[in-house]
Amino acid sequence: MPQPPTVAARDLARTAATVPAADPGAARAPDPSALAGRLAGPAGGAGAKINAVVIDAVTRRPLFQQRADQPATPASTTKLATSVAALAALGPGHRIATRVVRGPGGAVVLVGGGDPTLTALPARPEDGHPPYASLADLARRTAAALRSAGVRRTRVDYDASAYQGPRTAAGWKPNYVPDGEAAPVSALAVDSGRVSPLDTTRKTRVADPPAAAAAKFAQALTRAGVPATAGRSVRAADGSAQVAEVRSPPLSALVEHLMTASDNDVAEAVARQVAIRKGRQPSFAGAAQAVTETLRGLDAADGLLVNDGSGLSTRNRITPLALARIAALAASPERPELSAAITGLPVAGFSGTLRPPRYTVPSSQAAAGMVRAKTGTLSGVSTLAGIARDADGRLLAFAFMMGDGKSAADPAKLDQLAALVATCGC
Repeated sequence: MPQPPTVAARDLARTAATVPAADPGAARAPDPSALAGRLAGPAGGAGAKINAVVIDAVTRRPLFQQRADQPATPASTTKLATSVAALAALGPGHRIATRVVRGPGGAVVLVGGGDPTLTALPARPEDGHPPYASLADLARRTAAALRSAGVRRTRVDYDASAYQGPRTAAGWKPNYVPDGEAAPVSALAVDSGRVSPLDTTRKTRVADPPAAAAAKFAQALTRAGVPATAGRSVRAADGSAQVAEVRSPPLSALVEHLMTASDNDVAEAVARQVAIRKGRQPSFAGAAQAVTETLRGLDAADGLLVNDGSGLSTRNRITPLALARIAALAASPERPELSAAITGLPVAGFSGTLRPPRYTVPSSQAAAGMVRAKTGTLSGVSTLAGIARDADGRLLAFAFMMGDGKSAADPAKLDQLAALVATCGC
């Protein structure tokens, strides 16, 4: 998993960028013509074309629009849509189980439920997140249950059938998996399928995450006192007796992490959980349908076309207006179950993908600590969507999308626009 910010940096970010609940009477909304006067020049200057929108987060009324209803490649701002849909469909307390059940001939079956944070590493308090589900804990519980049943040796088969379909999405570039941008999507993986999870400079993934997970579990079970060998891929029989189970942190914590760190693996897992809850096929296509269906139920699906949950797909298209409306919805005090999509947003100049050097230059540094936003970056594409209070205290939502995938796209221009929104007393 990507390394989170230090506790000190995270606390500073939260203190510096606390965003109070939107209150319709707290402050007046900016004058659209005055806001346009600030944004039109930088948004329309030389360089890549920018599609942009700023809306009042309370009334959803557009205050500035520039090709706001034209779909563009969202890159990782797709995660904003994924996260809000997941929180709405599943609830912030949803947890993902990894189970061990009885198999034939004295074997056990490791059954993946899609937990993207299942880990073989020891817990560290400095990580700053609730403890991830531990493979070692699962092995100890399994070993205790097996010994009490008189089992002294076993084989570990594995079941990753909770997910279906291709392991990479339409629009994913061939280098994404080899370069470690994401693991092949699977219902069973340990440490996101990383070959060297302790070495943050190495992003290489294993070729077969479920088989690797079963091998690691067999090793952990052996260390726990029941010698085990790695077995084969199976489908656990319906009604198989459960031996042991561990569960992921709550969905709210997964969403906060995936938003702050822009974690592609967690985003894809969360999208599949929406598909399962909605009765769709647990595949890329089914997840995209389920996310869209959920957002449609929130009146927030107009202008949305996605092929994955992470935003790696170059085929995704979302309008700036759709992203801003989703951000405003998540920030609404009337929808507290969606708030993790806001509290997980990187804080300008402090955390996640907006940590320095972003928001440390003259054109944007005045907004450090005042903007919470999700970044998006693909080759030739840069996007930014989130919320900010302006100088008068009004909560605004925005989305800025730049690039055609062919020429360079400078995220500093988007930071400048967000800073102009946050510092507007107009």
